[in-house]
Amino acid sequence: MKVVSLSGSLRENVGKKDAKAIRDAGRVPCVLYGSGEQTHFSADAVKVSKLVFTPDVNVVELDIDGKKARAIIQEIQQNPLTDKVTHMDFLELNDAKKVKVSLPVRIKGVSPGVISGGKLQQVFRKLKLVGLPKDLPEDITLDISNLEIGDAIRVKSVVLPGVELLDPANAVVVSVKMARGAKKKAADEAEAEKK
Repeated sequence: MKVVSLSGSLRENVGKKDAKAIRDAGRVPCVLYGSGEQTHFSADAVKVSKLVFTPDVNVVELDIDGKKARAIIQEIQQNPLTDKVTHMDFLELNDAKKVKVSLPVRIKGVSPGVISGGKLQQVFRKLKLVGLPKDLPEDITLDISNLEIGDAIRVKSVVLPGVELLDPANAVVVSVKMARGAKKKAADEAEAEKK
């Protein structure tokens, strides 16, 4: 997984008034947990938004007033009108403890089914999985170069060493469906063969 850095400063007080003052100062209230005790801190809002508004899942190297920790984003709270991040929870990574994450699904290759008029459907943009931090990939890349019309890649056929997928095994991740144009073309070809 990609590693990004974020520095923060400890919060002296915890509460609604303190959180509002932090937000007014252009910072985001955050909490780091997972190692026994919670650490309340704040981080720069611009740097936090760069972490949030990306398709990638990153390991965040936190530096909170000199205390260093590796973590992943666990929860994000946003303003429903402006999409500004109002609060973030980070889960500290432990090399011996499994973590649950959702990783982006990327597609590579060209499907022969799409070339012959089929329509590519990506049902899952992310897949949920659990594994040790060292085993987690950056993303899940699926090769569609063998998919004909009617073929699909299901969760059970996605193999990632050292990682367990949590989505239903029979769920379709990517498929190539018959498109209307392809249906008409197939019907025209069938009619031409009869003559």
